[in-house]
Amino acid sequence: MLKHFELDIVYEDCCGFTVSEYTKAYADGKEEELHEALIHKVDQLHKSYDFVLIEGYPRNIFASVFDFDINLKIARNLGTVFVPVIHGKRKSSAKIIHEIQIVSEAVSTEGCTHLATFVNRCDPKIIEDIKQNISTQQKEKQVYLLPEVKELNTPTLDQIIKLLDAKMIMGSPEQLQHLIYGNKIAAMGVENYLSHINDGDLVIVPGDRIAIIIASLLSYYGKNHPNITGMILSGGIIPSDSIMNLLKDFNEIPVPILSVESDSYQTAIALDKVTADITSENKRKITLAKGLFDAAIDKTKIAERFRSSPKEMVTPMMFQYRLFENARAKRQKIVLPESTDERILRAVDILLQRDIVDIILLGDREELEHQSIQLGLDISKAEIIDPQESPLSENFSQSFYGMRKEKGLTLDTARDAMAHLNYFATMMVYEGIADGMVSGATHTTTDTVRPALQIIKTQPDISIVSSVFFMCLDTRVLVYGDCAINLDPTAEELAQIAISSADTAAKFGIEPRVAMLSYSTGSSGSGPEVDKVREATHLAQSLRPDLLIEGPIQYDAAINEKVAKKKLPDSKVAGRATVFVFPDLNTGNNTYKAVQRSTGAIAIGPVLQGLRLPINDLSRGCLVDDIVNTVAITAIQAQQEEE
Repeated sequence: MLKHFELDIVYEDCCGFTVSEYTKAYADGKEEELHEALIHKVDQLHKSYDFVLIEGYPRNIFASVFDFDINLKIARNLGTVFVPVIHGKRKSSAKIIHEIQIVSEAVSTEGCTHLATFVNRCDPKIIEDIKQNISTQQKEKQVYLLPEVKELNTPTLDQIIKLLDAKMIMGSPEQLQHLIYGNKIAAMGVENYLSHINDGDLVIVPGDRIAIIIASLLSYYGKNHPNITGMILSGGIIPSDSIMNLLKDFNEIPVPILSVESDSYQTAIALDKVTADITSENKRKITLAKGLFDAAIDKTKIAERFRSSPKEMVTPMMFQYRLFENARAKRQKIVLPESTDERILRAVDILLQRDIVDIILLGDREELEHQSIQLGLDISKAEIIDPQESPLSENFSQSFYGMRKEKGLTLDTARDAMAHLNYFATMMVYEGIADGMVSGATHTTTDTVRPALQIIKTQPDISIVSSVFFMCLDTRVLVYGDCAINLDPTAEELAQIAISSADTAAKFGIEPRVAMLSYSTGSSGSGPEVDKVREATHLAQSLRPDLLIEGPIQYDAAINEKVAKKKLPDSKVAGRATVFVFPDLNTGNNTYKAVQRSTGAIAIGPVLQGLRLPINDLSRGCLVDDIVNTVAITAIQAQQEEE
């Protein structure tokens, strides 16, 4: 394709990974790293080109190793549209229709956008039968049937030469594009031989069978005799000079003559292994393939469907990949006060090895270095500060006393506060020594949030600090708020939470479509809780008319398009919501944990929003990956605060 379309792209930039590379990565538990490398490569191509086409592997290659379709997995992780190609050769119309249905359901289950289905190499006799019996639903998904064309599945002489390492002793380069429809070994006399060859045959004959060679050339000129495509002289035997000169006396050599070292039997076995690949040199095959495509496919319809497909599908792997890429783009320094926790140290090792952020740890240097060595970790690039020994403690105490003395804070109380690691770390962020803080692995949410509210304070236009979780499901990333901070927000506070959550989603590449959740949808119900959500929706819509906000709405109508069509058919949010705002902490916290534990979703957060500087909380049950992700999010928030 590079050569035919004269594309100025380096070959290596166009290759994802080989079968053996993927199999090894899967066995070693490094499959995600391979997918991340692929995402990076595709991202680089998108910077230079308008369109990237990804060719998958034939499904049968991995069928014996994996119980999943690797192409669907790649498409899901890249958030791209998917076009399955079904092999239709030697299959009945019923079997093909059945496969179309199975593939369609598989694409839907994986959460990929199904652009169209191609059924390749169909028997032309059954195409009409398939069109008549395929379901209306499948027709709407654009199913295209391409007939089997023997010429496209036929090797050329050029491919034969490359496979057999043959030499052309007579003929012209143009003849190497001739197609081979069959092969024959000439092992009988001339009279019987001529009655056994057919048009398009490649004849294998020992180089000393001169009569067969001459008869083959004469047959080409005869009106009622078959025209062979070429001859292979086996055994490494080339006719004598006198015979060669005789052959050259023909006006032109009608078929090329090749020579190989192997005997006739070995040569015939090797020919069976030739694949009929389309090469850039074979203009005839390329032209035929293009014509076949043009005749069978409605290109305008496909283009329209492609343009109307989701432009930016954020999948969990894509979301996490972008977290790290964006965090690296403008390096930030994040302070982690809970440095003695093993999970924190393991996360630091990953963050530093992957070069995502700079890290400040609070604690005793010798103890932390000893602990990391015992765990087999390298934290040598992290800055370590011991609050008990640092002169910063007194400076922070004086600053904290200055900002809170009117509220009755004494200097001694300020000093006691700075002995608390979270207060010390929060002051580091306030003073600009660190760009952000992540805590909560061993402390409560209150321990993390209280210093932030007292020192960092809220943004000028935000009256409430709230939180969101990024819920990384199998096929998409959703935003849940508020599931960690506010117990029972008022309508005004709920409107602020909705706006903050929508802005957070947008900052992290998720198009915000906000669902204000309740036990009732639209105007179907009433009651204090529904009325609160309805009022919050109106407030949020009036404050931010640029956002898509719907409420009150039930979760099923917000997430499921079929339910949405029944309950809110004209809504731009229903069935497509990406941001879910819960009416109270009880509902939100239980829902996020139910989804997380029931589906195996990765819940990143809680991510705090509304503060002037980034401080984020961890769950005390957090995993190492949760810490890594939250630190990356904090770094990105710090970048945005700088802007």
